[in-house]
This record gives sequence, structure tokens and C-alpha cells, in this order.
Amino acid sequence: MLFDARTVNDGSCFIFVILFWRCFTISKQEIQINDEIRDKEIRVIGSDGAQLGIMSSSKALGMAEAANLDLVKIAPQAQPPVCKIMDYGKYRFEQAKREKEARKNQKVVDIKEVRLSLNIDTHDFNTKLNHTQRFIKGGDKVKVSIHFRGREMGHPELGTEIMNKFAEACQEFAAVEKPAKLEGRNMLMFLAPKHNK
Repeated sequence: MLFDARTVNDGSCFIFVILFWRCFTISKQEIQINDEIRDKEIRVIGSDGAQLGIMSSSKALGMAEAANLDLVKIAPQAQPPVCKIMDYGKYRFEQAKREKEARKNQKVVDIKEVRLSLNIDTHDFNTKLNHTQRFIKGGDKVKVSIHFRGREMGHPELGTEIMNKFAEACQEFAAVEKPAKLEGRNMLMFLAPKHNK
């Protein structure tokens, strides 16, 4: 709760005015189960997926307890709300397992950077080429950059020539995602792993 205290001078005395603001945050709504369900009428789905009809929440809870299962509200926005009789612990376990599997199957692609220069030597060029090959084979994208210093800005064609030479040397294992482009004092080119069809 935030408040703002201000002092008002009416001549003879000071009056403190305190203003209150309430900050309501809408949090992620939790799933209601068993006794937390307080609706008068709910639509109930059985553990086998069969429609059991509209009934009171107390009657549905009794059916769930008789089957040694939980009553779970799965569609609170529906009219009337939809609840299902299920094993909530098993449901949460399977949901967590699915989320973990989905995270495991995601591949995070990093963008690595390789810096070249206008007067790069053959040995340095080959070293940068080997680094790029290692990054690309690891599944990452590579940003190739050349920084122009001082009077080098007057010869952007030299940078384009080096970038084209580098892209040509990488064409066996990488594809040019974004061709060389001058942005301020930097020339950038993006390489991505080649997809073999």
C-alpha cells in the first residue's frame, strides 16, 4: 500500500494530509478443488469423461469423495462453471512432466560474435573461420562484424569485400541470414547453420 503525506499550511497550523492508494494486483488464478468450490450449481464431468449433468457443488463433492477422487474446477468462466472428478495429484504430476518435457525439447540459440578488421592477416582470417565453424556446428548463429576506425570510413567497399570473402569461405557449413550492411561505424553480417534438405 502506497501513501503520500503532504503538509498544508492554513496560516495558524499545519495539517497533514495522507492520501492512500490501493494497488490491486491480479495474480494468476489458482485452480479450485474440493471445498474451495462454492458455486451453487456446477456442470460435472466424470473421471471417464462422461457428462454427469448440472448439480450442486456439495452433491458433486460427495460423488468425488465416494470415488476417492477430487472435484476440480476446470472452466470457472463457463455458465455454470465446469468441474471434473479426477485424481488431482496425478493431474498435477502429469502436467509438470509435460512442462519439463517441453522445456527439454526447446533449443536455445545463442548469437556468437566474430570480429574482423580491414587489414586482417591470412592466419587471423583462418582462425576466425575456425571459430565460426565451431559455433555454427554447435547450433548457434554468428554475428560477423568489422569496426571502421577513423579514415577507414572512407572505404566501406573494403569491408564488403572482406565480408563477402568470409561468407564464401563459410558457405560449406553456414548460410548468410543477413548480408553485410553498414550500421554507423560497424558493418554487420549474420550467419546461421545450413539446413541440409
